[in-house]
Amino acid sequence: MPKKFYTTIPANYAVCLHHDCPKAATCLHQIAYQTLVEQENYLNLINPNRCGKDDTCRFYRDNTPVVYARGFTNFQKRMFPDQYQTFKSILINKFSRNSYFERRRGETALSPKEQGIVLQALKAAGITEEFKFDNYEENYNWRD
Repeated sequence: MPKKFYTTIPANYAVCLHHDCPKAATCLHQIAYQTLVEQENYLNLINPNRCGKDDTCRFYRDNTPVVYARGFTNFQKRMFPDQYQTFKSILINKFSRNSYFERRRGETALSPKEQGIVLQALKAAGITEEFKFDNYEENYNWRD
């Protein structure tokens, strides 16, 4: 694994011991284990009895990078004031006030799932045209 991989592993990320699982080579929980076992004194462990060790494992996280978005500061400029208030209210109810503004400014990257939430809020506010986020980046999808 590249050095960047180790620096992007979330704090207290749960790891999996099943190196013999057919999906171990592409599972972030197993790859993180291989990395963290050499670096850390303590590990958070997924209960080995709860892992499926096959295609049905609910803990499996694919190591293929996905596209995250950062920021949507340009959205307000392209909306009417009432549309923006509706849009903002929906997202504050979903993320909380501080988290909304962190995501809006681009301090917190939006996972593909969160990007969908933002795009649904646009539709709910009556926006029909396509809006683009401020920036895009590839990263590992550790949680979703």
